[in-house]
Amino acid sequence: MSRALQHELHAYLELAAQMLDLPLPGKDLERLAVELTPAVKALIAEATEAQAETAPISYGVVDEQAGVHTTRYAGCTARIGVDVDTDSPAAQLAAQLRAAQPDIVATTVPAPTYLWLVVRPQTRLAWTTWLERLHVVEGTVTTQDNAAYATGTVGDVAVELQGLEVPMLLVDESAARLTGLLAESGEAPA
Repeated sequence: MSRALQHELHAYLELAAQMLDLPLPGKDLERLAVELTPAVKALIAEATEAQAETAPISYGVVDEQAGVHTTRYAGCTARIGVDVDTDSPAAQLAAQLRAAQPDIVATTVPAPTYLWLVVRPQTRLAWTTWLERLHVVEGTVTTQDNAAYATGTVGDVAVELQGLEVPMLLVDESAARLTGLLAESGEAPA
């Protein structure tokens, strides 16, 4: 038995007994902790095993004909050209963004200084944050069908940004244009 687990369990049982005003003497609490430790240990092991079984698995596929190495992990697809070094600025930026941002759907690095980034922001603020982070020039965002497109730069890396379902976030087009989230298109209505 794990002595540390027994002590921890004893402390929690003692706290619970005090909070519930249960008349349990110290010897009974100690015996209860000793008896429950194997069951608690088994519960922890089962939970750990269940978590390991449901953890996403990262795998990669190299398509020599297309010249792309593709990796999928936790709902994100990462593509990098087979001739692009994984230490290149674009590959490093893509890896950094994937590690910290749950909005990312896909990254593609076809060249050392070029990144194609596909995101699905949950809010207008999240979309604005992407535009600011990638230094997108205000008013240059365009929309087509169910996506918004923009070009920005981070250091030496040119970033093409595609925001899935962003037009739904920008339902109020006039407000989006005023705040610079969307470029002007066509003539004003008469």
